[in-house]
Amino acid sequence: MLSLSTPRARLDNAVRGASSASRAGFRKSAQATMPEARPFIGILLMLGAGLCFAALDATSKHLTQTFPVPMLVWARYTVHLLLMLVFLGPSMRAKLIDTQRPLALTARALMLVGTTGFAMAGIAIMPLAESTAFLFITPLIVVILASWLLRESVTPGRWIAIVVGFAGALLIARPGGALSLQGIVLMSLAAACYSIYQVQTRQMSLSENTVTMLFYTALVGTVSMSLAAPLYWGGPMPNAWQGLAIASLGIYGGTGHLLMTRAFRHAEASTLSPFLYAQLIWATLLGWLFYDHLPDPLSVAGMAVIAGSSLSIALSERFRQAKDRDTAC
Repeated sequence: MLSLSTPRARLDNAVRGASSASRAGFRKSAQATMPEARPFIGILLMLGAGLCFAALDATSKHLTQTFPVPMLVWARYTVHLLLMLVFLGPSMRAKLIDTQRPLALTARALMLVGTTGFAMAGIAIMPLAESTAFLFITPLIVVILASWLLRESVTPGRWIAIVVGFAGALLIARPGGALSLQGIVLMSLAAACYSIYQVQTRQMSLSENTVTMLFYTALVGTVSMSLAAPLYWGGPMPNAWQGLAIASLGIYGGTGHLLMTRAFRHAEASTLSPFLYAQLIWATLLGWLFYDHLPDPLSVAGMAVIAGSSLSIALSERFRQAKDRDTAC
């Protein structure tokens, strides 16, 4: 699933907080955020993260033809939780849940659970590439929400990028197109939930440990979907191969988040942001290889417009950071 990234939000806030510091303080903050500057490694890790998220979507699309979506959401978070307990539990122990804002982290995690559920349900009835493109309107919605909830200033250029980006979404969801209205609504709800999740991440990223935030998403996802299990549990028992495929959802999700986190240790957010859109390429390739589908020309144009609009916002953020850096110096 698309992870427009918690690490990026953390870096954005770190740079924003550092802009009023001295030159030495700014350098110290940058070094703490990105201790190993190897941009090429960061780019490779980001490409790998995008492939993991595209593989998660492709696998879930196949599994939703047989199993209920809520059960797959439960499996995705349960396996993710088990992986964190096995690999991080022995070293971090109670630090995994050490927070002063458990209710806020729980609400944030529920937004991601909603994103996963709506996205899986939408992907089940929509082509991979087009459904992935819909989630990429998230940065556009985040700008709107941030201007309203966080009182962040929005330049006229960003407003233009938002309008153009939504026009790209309309090209994909155009009347008379091949996409179902139900799928469009589900993917729009997924994008809305993910946008709220991103704004909440911006609010918490400076005060909360990244691993704790990630653990809460896995924990809350597992607990909430387990409590709701009597409402959806049923259907056929998975065979060995299907069981492995279901377990792979959590592996793809956990690995994707890990690779993305590592990527931001090696390169700045402004360097990596263009490569977030490689997930669109991965989704198109996997949709063609496994589902024999390629987007039509108008959908490709819409995808390009969405990617270009979101990328222009990322680049404007890069220029703003450079200006802040010069001011700090």
